Amino acid sequence: MASVELKAKKRLSEEKKTESPTKKTETMASDAPKAKKGRFSEEKKTESPSKKTDLPSKKTESPSKKTTDKLSPNTLFGMGNPLLDISAVVDKDFLDKYTLKPNDQILAEDKHKELFEELVKKSKVEYHAGGATQNSIKIAQWMIQEPHKVGTFFGCIGKDDKFGGILKQKAEEAHIDAHYYEQEEKPTGTCAACITGDNRSLVANLAAAECYKKDKHLDLEENWELVEKAKVYYIAGFFLTVSLESILKVAKHASDNNKLFCLNLSAPFICQFFKDNLMQVMPYVDVLFGNETEAAAFAKELDFETEDIKEIAKKAQALTKVNKKRQRIVVLTQGKDKTAMASEKVETFPVLKIDPKHIVDTIGAGDAFVGGFLSGLVQEKPLDQCVKAAHYAANVIIRRAGCTFPEKPDFK
Repeated sequence: MASVELKAKKRLSEEKKTESPTKKTETMASDAPKAKKGRFSEEKKTESPSKKTDLPSKKTESPSKKTTDKLSPNTLFGMGNPLLDISAVVDKDFLDKYTLKPNDQILAEDKHKELFEELVKKSKVEYHAGGATQNSIKIAQWMIQEPHKVGTFFGCIGKDDKFGGILKQKAEEAHIDAHYYEQEEKPTGTCAACITGDNRSLVANLAAAECYKKDKHLDLEENWELVEKAKVYYIAGFFLTVSLESILKVAKHASDNNKLFCLNLSAPFICQFFKDNLMQVMPYVDVLFGNETEAAAFAKELDFETEDIKEIAKKAQALTKVNKKRQRIVVLTQGKDKTAMASEKVETFPVLKIDPKHIVDTIGAGDAFVGGFLSGLVQEKPLDQCVKAAHYAANVIIRRAGCTFPEKPDFK
């Protein structure tokens, strides 16, 4: 789940800055905000539009002007931190036992070791394949529907453990082609959603998600062949704290072959504490995603000297780029306010209005926005249609608990 990843990573990254350089900072796998309306940070990519004004000019239309008749499997590639999302209704005694607050997002500590096993014994436990990047690939696949396995996902899980087995099953059910690096040092990463009434307390155990190794997985011939099959690549900024070398290898491949490489700013702490890693990747980025909080932090770190979202998008768009054949696209969301997009010019797109009473929670809304956008990109849709799909996907997710969705989209 995406918020937990965010809050936790931020806390750990601050520790990293003051303590040892070896300590990794990874937050919880998506940026899951609080239940109900919550705050708009990664969720700010949330409320979804449909109506569009300021349609982009034909020049900003899309990386290609034609829509593909039929997509091939493995056309979309994602790499990141996989978590198994585990949700169940609990009582106050359960929260008290593990010193949890009704609405919170924390990283698991030693005292939470038994929590996950106890939670799965509840009567109505639900499992979902989670983590920021995996959520977005999953949503893109849902939007596309057929064929299955358009989306490929790489990440690290535990070897032969129960939660890893469930995660593989859930990825299969979501029709994504997940190829996990399985190692024995740490168990599969999990994110527990302990639900009490309208509240949910999120506890993330990143574990194996932080153990991805380029030489053990990405470099293997059969895996690299899947990378080569893709035309669009997406990685959330959280993965910059795990395997920079893996990101650079994929980004350079995309750039060298004139394919689309997409990156998400993911959280303010990424550019604050991992600026060097981020800026090593930035020259290869064809599509950059972020919300207004992340954009403000990015602008501050790069001395853009502006707080205006459209100006930030414009300046980010103009940063040095290796592949000159493609102009960078920058997409910045602002929750219920207009989404800004910079390509050949800067345009804004209103989100769909939604009655606050229809918002169940905003967990995974930012991931859904990206997933919707990617579904358009991979089908070579005009950029305004990509934004429309992004807004639609986010709007669906905020009406439901967690990053879940109905069987089929009704997006037109």
